[in-house]
Amino acid sequence: MDEYRSLTEEEIQILEKQGCIAEDWTAINVADDFSPLYLKNVEFSGEIYLGVFEKNITFEDGFSRHSGIRHAILRDVTVGDNCLIENIGGYIYNYTIGEDSILVNIGKINTSTEYTFGRGNIISVINESDNGNTILFEGLTSNIAALMVKHADDKEFKSSMWKLVRNVIQSNTPERGEIGYGVKITNTLEITNSIIMDHCEVNGASRICETTLFTYPIDADSGIFIGNDVILENSIVVANASIMDGAKINNCFVGEACHIGKGASADNSLFFANSYLDNGESCAAFCGPFTVSHHKSTLLISGQYSFYNAGSNTNYSNHAYKMGPIHWGIIERGSKTASGTHILWPAQIGSFSMCMGKIQNHPCTLDLPFSYIFGSNDSTYLAPGRNITTVGTYRDISKWPKRDMRVRSGKNSIINFDWLNPTTIQECCRGKKVLEDLRTEQGEHMASYIYKGCNIRNKSLEKGIKYYDLAIRLFIGETLQKHLDIDLPSTSIGSGEWNDLAGLILPEEKELELIDNIKNGCITSYSELQEEMQNIHAHYEEYKWAWAFRIILSFYHLDTIGQEDIIHIQQDYQQALNEWNNAIKYDAENEFKMGDVAIETLNDFLNKQKY
Repeated sequence: MDEYRSLTEEEIQILEKQGCIAEDWTAINVADDFSPLYLKNVEFSGEIYLGVFEKNITFEDGFSRHSGIRHAILRDVTVGDNCLIENIGGYIYNYTIGEDSILVNIGKINTSTEYTFGRGNIISVINESDNGNTILFEGLTSNIAALMVKHADDKEFKSSMWKLVRNVIQSNTPERGEIGYGVKITNTLEITNSIIMDHCEVNGASRICETTLFTYPIDADSGIFIGNDVILENSIVVANASIMDGAKINNCFVGEACHIGKGASADNSLFFANSYLDNGESCAAFCGPFTVSHHKSTLLISGQYSFYNAGSNTNYSNHAYKMGPIHWGIIERGSKTASGTHILWPAQIGSFSMCMGKIQNHPCTLDLPFSYIFGSNDSTYLAPGRNITTVGTYRDISKWPKRDMRVRSGKNSIINFDWLNPTTIQECCRGKKVLEDLRTEQGEHMASYIYKGCNIRNKSLEKGIKYYDLAIRLFIGETLQKHLDIDLPSTSIGSGEWNDLAGLILPEEKELELIDNIKNGCITSYSELQEEMQNIHAHYEEYKWAWAFRIILSFYHLDTIGQEDIIHIQQDYQQALNEWNNAIKYDAENEFKMGDVAIETLNDFLNKQKY
């Protein structure tokens, strides 16, 4: 389709007999072997480029017909080979339509003189009242978005980062709307200023406006599905995602293998890597990998989530009725909220925690991971570390890798599934010290202890110390299994603090190095930034060993690690592993005793229980 020619007089006569009219027949350009037989009742205006229509297409209703264009108004359009355009109620204006695409019962498809295709759209997540901390485009990943948001107050970084992104947008944005290879669009009312790439299907959508549906041309499985009554505006949707059943999406990024449906509404939000939203609402939410919300009356607002499951009627409040909706919070990796949970921002919840009730005293539990946090009346209670030994946590850490539905050619967001990692274990180390200090400072025989406005019962504090000790021993033993030859760390990188950038677990020093390299121009392109993040991820085990080595020396009060120490640590690890597995088994049996779990279900779980 690189070569075009003008219509012959005979072709013009055939088209006119078939009800076609043209503003200027000489403005119509066709492929060499073009046939006019498959165009009927078409109105042409502006510059038109037409391919070859000769392929039979079979529809779901069982009817087969030749490719062609019927009942359409075309203006400034490029139409590729083997397309079918039929029953256009409105018109197609200023679009490129790829090969083997099917357009049936369409209202209008057009590109206006001013367009963005959703690219370069600036939104505010987490802090709803911010002046913009994320720029949308098709290459956005959870890790880079987390970097943008976390360091949005660094003006020099923000300017340099957005320059890298805008360079990508400028180099990849076409001059007109596009419909790619093998696209099927049926019963859709309006598509305006949008790009629909290869293998996508749009069926029954109400409106798609200023949006890019981005797929991987080499992978037919990366297609996107947009279903009935969907309104999709000012957004980017990426490979293997689906939006359906009346969902309303505005100013959002919907990432790889994400799903939004059943009337859900999302505004100014980010969804990455297997996130799932049905029924509920999302506003200014950063939904990192595996963020799941199934229920009506659930509102995710002004928060950052990752590996998170929202119970029914979960609600967050970012408005203190004083200075506006300016408050926000963080729910760290692996946490959950029970049905009816209400959390008043600001709050920061440590990793793998379970929240219940109305929590209104703005807790910060980043140093007490794996906790049960529950509000009762005007008080908030903590059971530190309790979630380490629950069936729910065990199932979660096993299921996430299996539920990664992203296509192999994608997986652009980096996800580290390691649950006992330096970020969670450094929190456990701090948590153990916090509890020990509380016991020392407030007395061993207190009925309860106060930590940052939260109540910790005496028995919960003692158990919490044991839970954190258990997790640390599990981590040390598991990590040492890979270094039984007592090899010293090959680098000092990673021996300090660690962070979690929405799936990418990395040393804090490497994160700060990324920031500096973006600001000073050492990283000159977006692709270089992605490569550097991939390189950091590739060295995860090396950096983790540098951190673990230091923790081993500190935890066991050693100056170096000898063979006798290894034997002792391995024995300690096996004991911890047995304690953990027994605790999981005990928790499963307690759930069985509630009476509504079949014995086959319990036995199946226990037989598969491995770690």
